[in-house]
Amino acid sequence: MPATYVTVASLRTNLGIGTLYPDSVVENVCQAAENLIKEKLWFNEQTIYAISAEGTTGRIYIADNRQQFIAGDVVTVENVRAHFNGNQTITKVYNNGDHYLEFVNAQIVTREYHTIAPFGRVFGATSIDYETLPQVREAAMMIAVDIWQARQMSATGGISPDFQPSPYRMGNTLMARVRGLLADYLHPGGLVG
Repeated sequence: MPATYVTVASLRTNLGIGTLYPDSVVENVCQAAENLIKEKLWFNEQTIYAISAEGTTGRIYIADNRQQFIAGDVVTVENVRAHFNGNQTITKVYNNGDHYLEFVNAQIVTREYHTIAPFGRVFGATSIDYETLPQVREAAMMIAVDIWQARQMSATGGISPDFQPSPYRMGNTLMARVRGLLADYLHPGGLVG
């Protein structure tokens, strides 16, 4: 799926590169910028640490539910297993001891409880469409431009937190340069540390 926070056409225009580079190369930069931004935004999500299945009923185990997901919700499961991934309709929510969500999928077969690594994620509906917010789109464009320039001119560096020149444009200051634009939408769990 093509990047939507910053598009190939808008990045081409911003950089003034016309059709000099193939769409696939420019799209990779757009997608990388979008992925970096999405990791910092607050979505209605939980981490999946284990799965199991009995018959065609799948279970995804999450760290905590806090009434975040309820029966009847349609959620998107990512990075788990082939027949668990995708849109699933929750049929049961269990919050005693283990927290898990159940759903029915005819292609699932019985599996014993087991943990997964790396962890998967489950997403519910979000009340904000981030791709329509100018702050998010501008932040994604700034990140995409930095990634592009780092690819083309490796000798140009960034500025470290103590305002000294740094040869690492893709270092820890990459996201710091756009944090002000994203401040109202940052995930509170990502602000610790």
